[in-house]
Amino acid sequence: MAATICARDGDRMTGDIIARLGRIEAIEAIRQLAFGYALCVDARDLDALVSLYVDDVRVGEGKQGRPALRETFDAALRQFTTSAHHVTNHLIELLGPDDAIGLVSCRIEHEVGPDWVTASLLYHDRYARRNGIWLFRGRVQARLYATAQDDPRVGPAKMRWPGAPVAETGFYDPWPSWAEYWDGGTRTAWNGEGADLLVSRLRRGTRLPPPPRYIFRGQTEE
Repeated sequence: MAATICARDGDRMTGDIIARLGRIEAIEAIRQLAFGYALCVDARDLDALVSLYVDDVRVGEGKQGRPALRETFDAALRQFTTSAHHVTNHLIELLGPDDAIGLVSCRIEHEVGPDWVTASLLYHDRYARRNGIWLFRGRVQARLYATAQDDPRVGPAKMRWPGAPVAETGFYDPWPSWAEYWDGGTRTAWNGEGADLLVSRLRRGTRLPPPPRYIFRGQTEE
């Protein structure tokens, strides 16, 4: 009897360890996607870049698949020459064994003709595991600002890409807590602990602001 109980305890412990290791592996694989995206864009290796996405990725305007995504990236990236992506915060929430969401902070420097343009943005990501490999299912950027180096990033209209209309960014639209804090509204209670569910908490089901379409015309929420 004692041996049977020990065996059951050992099986449970083994299962727990396997689950924990699987979680660690998933988070690290997803984190590598964000780094890989940044470096592939800066190196202009578009074939490697689109390989980070599911093969049936929805590109927008009725288009689908990696070849269509490559065309979209090609058109977007020819609007500037040098670029340098600096990935910082990366918050990941696993929704199941093959599905996850994430938020990735990034600061990007661009050479746009005679201007050196700096942008700060947040990627709202969806990830899927296909055939054991974690990939992007969708990626939408929300920009806090995009301005030339000598143009201060102050005031409500922080989107000042050279040659494009000056506009507000809608960066905080997906964050209910932002309006609650500044408008004195009713706070939404939160009884969670730790970071496991923070992506869902921060977004709370809100839709994203539209992407800057003169920068990247094909992005979709999914």
